[in-house]
Amino acid sequence: MAAPDFSTTLLVDQTPEEVFNAILNVRGWWSQEIEGSTEKLNDVFSYHYKDVHKCRMKLIEVVPAKKVVWRVENNYFNFTKDKTEWKGNTISFDISKKDNKTQLRFTQHGLIPEYECFDICSGAWTKYVQQSLKDLITKGKGQPNPRETA
Repeated sequence: MAAPDFSTTLLVDQTPEEVFNAILNVRGWWSQEIEGSTEKLNDVFSYHYKDVHKCRMKLIEVVPAKKVVWRVENNYFNFTKDKTEWKGNTISFDISKKDNKTQLRFTQHGLIPEYECFDICSGAWTKYVQQSLKDLITKGKGQPNPRETA
């Protein structure tokens, strides 16, 4: 049996449209160090956190109020021996209605316990989704990584 991909789910009172719009506002919940567009099919954006993590994402599926999928085009961690971790993974945000609430299921397809970065990455995604993205959806303001100063 294949190892499970990392996933985390949250329920909010806001509409699927509000959840969808918050997901697309990547600078509002993940990092203010995003370069490129994050809203339309085939958009490509880059993320970096100091010299620790750099990646390039491409939006490969965008279905308003239902789903957003990114493909990891390139990735670099300064703390892993395996330099292929994350490359080719997909990250999906699946939005659905559940008991008069909106459910968001975040999954990084390919982020599995065997990955060297699994503990760090799953912990970081949990924080970004369960705290920062949730706050952006429910309170209008997330806690993205701040812009780095020179």
